[in-house]
Amino acid sequence: MRPPALLLLFLLLGDCEGSSSHSLQYFYTAVSEPNQGLPQFITVGYVDDQLFIQYDSVTRRTQPRTPWIKKVEEFDPQYWDKQTQTFRNAEQAFRDNLQILRRYYNQSGGFHSLQRMYGCELRASGSKGGHYQFAYDGRDYLALDKETLTWTAADSKAQISKEKQEKDPAIAPYWKGYLEEICIEWLHRYLDYGKETLLRRDRPVGKVTRKEGYDDRETLVCQAYGFYPKEIEVTWRKDEEVLQEGTFHRSVAPYPDGTYHAWLSIEIDPKERDQYRCHVDHASLGKPLVLAWEAPASNLGLIIGCVIAVLLLIVAGVALAWFYNKKRQVGYRATTTDPVVVHPPEEGE
Repeated sequence: MRPPALLLLFLLLGDCEGSSSHSLQYFYTAVSEPNQGLPQFITVGYVDDQLFIQYDSVTRRTQPRTPWIKKVEEFDPQYWDKQTQTFRNAEQAFRDNLQILRRYYNQSGGFHSLQRMYGCELRASGSKGGHYQFAYDGRDYLALDKETLTWTAADSKAQISKEKQEKDPAIAPYWKGYLEEICIEWLHRYLDYGKETLLRRDRPVGKVTRKEGYDDRETLVCQAYGFYPKEIEVTWRKDEEVLQEGTFHRSVAPYPDGTYHAWLSIEIDPKERDQYRCHVDHASLGKPLVLAWEAPASNLGLIIGCVIAVLLLIVAGVALAWFYNKKRQVGYRATTTDPVVVHPPEEGE
């Protein structure tokens, strides 16, 4: 069985803001038993969409996952020891809480997971955001509304945990302060450590392709790739009017080199093809890219050139064959007569 915790984690990471906005997020996962390589407890930290630290119940040490985080040792030599102790304490608490939740739901066996997800965001506008929530077996369980300092329970069992949180009125204000102040402070610090990668600007490369469709329709596909940060806006326009109907958008996807790829397609009448333009707007661009479909260059010249080259090779091959054939014939006759002796000129001539 595929653990729901993994699916939920991947879904959350897919929504991480990348970069003109910046985020610092932590994901804690405890499972009732190891499953498909997943340890019983693991914590990962992300700045934007880049994994920078990890702790798990196998190594029981907090480990760097990107070179730039090692710079933290200059600021705080005890950073790794303190993080390790924090996550070890969390590991034991999560193991205990997982057992409690299994009793709440009257579950005696099977695979179960408990997750905690929290983090902060510094948006391009300068505003701040943050979240703190729990999930059980891949479903919402309990969440904090930091603006109202209230807890939201997803079901009747989560209501028990909600009441426990509310008995200590200091918990909600503590997390609000962490998310809005301490977390943002660390986010700034991490961004400074990793500025060569996290704050870089890679321009997108764009192109438009077409595919024939049905009922005298066709699809234009606008692609943008090789860009960083993740945030990008791709729109189709007809006579400068932004189009939504008939478009299909694929979510931004990462490349192994750390850049991103995105595309947006639209179904059109081929007779109106020249009226459509794709606009690509990105933080690395002074002005948006404006792209249109362009017919590929004719291959006639290339084909003619290849034919001529082949003919020249054939002619050269025939000439060489004739030359070597003649040479063999001359060499054979020379053996039947006296060899021609060429004397060097005498001195003084």
